[in-house]
Amino acid sequence: MATPTIANANLLQIERTAMKLTLVSDGPLVCHAWSSKAKQMMLDKQMKKATATKAAKDPWLDFCESLYWLDGMPLGPTQEDVDTAAFGFPVIAFKAAAIGACRWTELKMTEMRGAFHIDGEFARIQSDPPCPRQDMVRVGMGTADIRYRGEFKKWRVTLSIVFNARAISAEQLINLFQLAGFGVGVGEWRPEKDGSWGIFHVDQSAADVDGAA
Repeated sequence: MATPTIANANLLQIERTAMKLTLVSDGPLVCHAWSSKAKQMMLDKQMKKATATKAAKDPWLDFCESLYWLDGMPLGPTQEDVDTAAFGFPVIAFKAAAIGACRWTELKMTEMRGAFHIDGEFARIQSDPPCPRQDMVRVGMGTADIRYRGEFKKWRVTLSIVFNARAISAEQLINLFQLAGFGVGVGEWRPEKDGSWGIFHVDQSAADVDGAA
């Protein structure tokens, strides 16, 4: 018996296009990276270890551990370390914001997840050094707590994006990030989470489309 074949299977070729997109802040970016303490507590719980006595809160260390240090956080970080370090923010957060913005367009979230990718793990934050901020928050069962996190008041990032021009155009992608910056945001207390931080706009004068990637 002959092996079945698929006749006239015309598969669209991917048109890989590269673009650099610069996002400029319209509101502060507040970071909340997982601290080593939180990771250890989670691991201990999963390994059924006895719960350790809760350590005293260290506002300075909490602030430092909330940041994404591109070269790794030094042991016992000082103000000078913070002032001279390079910090980033996960690029997956910017992609998630753009995907979330599809709700205001005719683009489908499921399709856009595979239509473009952002290179790297972190986008470098161009900003003055971050400053610590103190916020009252509500955690499980409405319990109040104080959180110390890093804040970048004025910031910008440049994303290296590769997209399939047969699925989305450069203009559509720029507009999608514009919507994302206004209505979704990134970081803590962003619009998507009923806040107003982490909002941004696209610097269209800096958009750079390279063509085939």
